[in-house]
Amino acid sequence: MSEILYDVDAGVATITLNAPERRNAFTAAMVPEFIAACEAADRDDTVGAVLITAIGESFCSGAHRDILREAGGDPTRDDNFKLLNSTYSAFMRVGVLRAPTIAVVCGHAVGAGVNLMLATDLRIVAETARIMTGFLRIGIHPGGGHFALLGRLTGREVAAGLSLFGQEVDGRQAVDLGLAWQALPVAEVEPRARELAQHAGRDPELAWAAARSIRLELGPPPISWPAALEAERAAQMWSLRRKKW
Repeated sequence: MSEILYDVDAGVATITLNAPERRNAFTAAMVPEFIAACEAADRDDTVGAVLITAIGESFCSGAHRDILREAGGDPTRDDNFKLLNSTYSAFMRVGVLRAPTIAVVCGHAVGAGVNLMLATDLRIVAETARIMTGFLRIGIHPGGGHFALLGRLTGREVAAGLSLFGQEVDGRQAVDLGLAWQALPVAEVEPRARELAQHAGRDPELAWAAARSIRLELGPPPISWPAALEAERAAQMWSLRRKKW
């Protein structure tokens, strides 16, 4: 069965991570499937909104440790560099989908899984969701423009608490901190996200135009997301190399 599921209904495309046995961590094989689903949404003129969701107890735990281990073996090797970069490229692809995007977070979002959540335009989360960056907990430097993504939604204090000092928040706290729009009981999360998405789905062309405008006017972090990704890369590759896998 595919590890990325794709469906379109009533103007809303749903991209579902389907690897619950590894907490929906991205592998090298999963990345092109995910990007292909994003490309399909962009080609479909009936799609006015996109939901990013997941099966199982975790939304996404980021890059699979095999990717991190390979990248850390020799960061100067071209294939290792490209392997890690491709994972972050998948997350960045969400940020440039032409339709407005909503993350449906019913479980854990960890590490680069937080990046994926933050890449969307809006987040609807379960009250019991657990959100933690976790990079420093496993001995590696954040990557993927992580600080920039956090900073554009919250302030320095929240970004530092989550990323530098390893704090974890639940869904209610995420709303209070500006990381999410609404926190609900688990059973209500996806229906509410779909309800919101259908507002945009009724008029795709208008939704695309509005998404372009809000990202242009409000989206850029203090430095651009691509620049942030590059700024973090050297420190992250160093941390992967020094880690004892």
